[in-house]
Amino acid sequence: MRKMQEYVVRGKRVFVGLEDSKQTWKLCVRSGGMIVQEVSMPTNIVGLLAYLQGRYPECRIQVMYESGFQGFWLYDALVAAGIGCVVTPAHTVSQEKVSRVKTDKTDARRLAKNLESGDYRVCHVPPVKEREDRQVSRALQQVHRDIVRTKNRIRKFLDFHGLNGDLPVGKWGDGRYMQLEEHLTLGPSLRVSLGALVTVLQCLRQVRAQLHAELKLLSKQEAYCRQVALKQSCPGIGWLTAIRLTLEWGDIGRFTDEKKLASFVGLAVSEHSSGETTHRGHITKQGSRQVRGWLIQCAWRAVSRDPVLGEKYRAVWGRSGSKKKAIVAVARKLAGRLRAIELTARPYQLGTIR
Repeated sequence: MRKMQEYVVRGKRVFVGLEDSKQTWKLCVRSGGMIVQEVSMPTNIVGLLAYLQGRYPECRIQVMYESGFQGFWLYDALVAAGIGCVVTPAHTVSQEKVSRVKTDKTDARRLAKNLESGDYRVCHVPPVKEREDRQVSRALQQVHRDIVRTKNRIRKFLDFHGLNGDLPVGKWGDGRYMQLEEHLTLGPSLRVSLGALVTVLQCLRQVRAQLHAELKLLSKQEAYCRQVALKQSCPGIGWLTAIRLTLEWGDIGRFTDEKKLASFVGLAVSEHSSGETTHRGHITKQGSRQVRGWLIQCAWRAVSRDPVLGEKYRAVWGRSGSKKKAIVAVARKLAGRLRAIELTARPYQLGTIR
């Protein structure tokens, strides 16, 4: 049987759909419009390369897998071994409407079939350095969430034990949490418990400061300084948002127009239309919600500084009656302008209303 398979695919193109998980990889191999072999193996790159190169030595091999929790290291390893690889966004993989079965095996079959037919979309794979630098920004976001979570735990601790009676209401600065032990009368056990939470908060603040400093250094590197300076020329954007957007977006030239960038960040309007019926709904919200959040925050500052963006905000607000829709429209326009200034290498120019 193996000799027959080798004879069938000898010198031909081989299309491999790979469905990945933590413990196993499911592979479906197609060639000439039919399934050649299906196999399951441990998630070991050495074993995968040995299988592909040993079983199909004279073939042009191409592998496709969905982007996900394992990132792009598998892509790097396959390309380095001379094997073609495609990473496709998981939400764009096409399948039959009547399909009611989803397993790793069926997913591998679908990937292999789509790869052979050319029915797929390619996920942009950033260079290794860019991915590693981007992780600093994402680590900062994770630490920030941990800080908020720890602060909430401290507030709930005070509520549960009735210790907030003499403390001010509303939002507290970081210093207030650091000084709680000095202003409260606590028993030994409560003092230990509160001290542990405050210590965690203090450590997280130190880590956040280190990540801020590392991002500051990255913003001055030759690879990023030009893009950062151009983005900083935009009203409402500081160095921190500029370097984070630069790391998340990478090569802005891959977005051939503003609509593609808006779709990438999830600010495009969803639509469900059929025949003569047109229905447009909320934004798609695909992509990183953190990036959308940064753009929204910058848009709120920009509407008061750029007359054109301010007029855009008031026009959409007047038509829709919703401030949220208005600021989303401004954020979408702001993203398009950021793309334009980077492609033209010209600083942002404040608009005028005619």
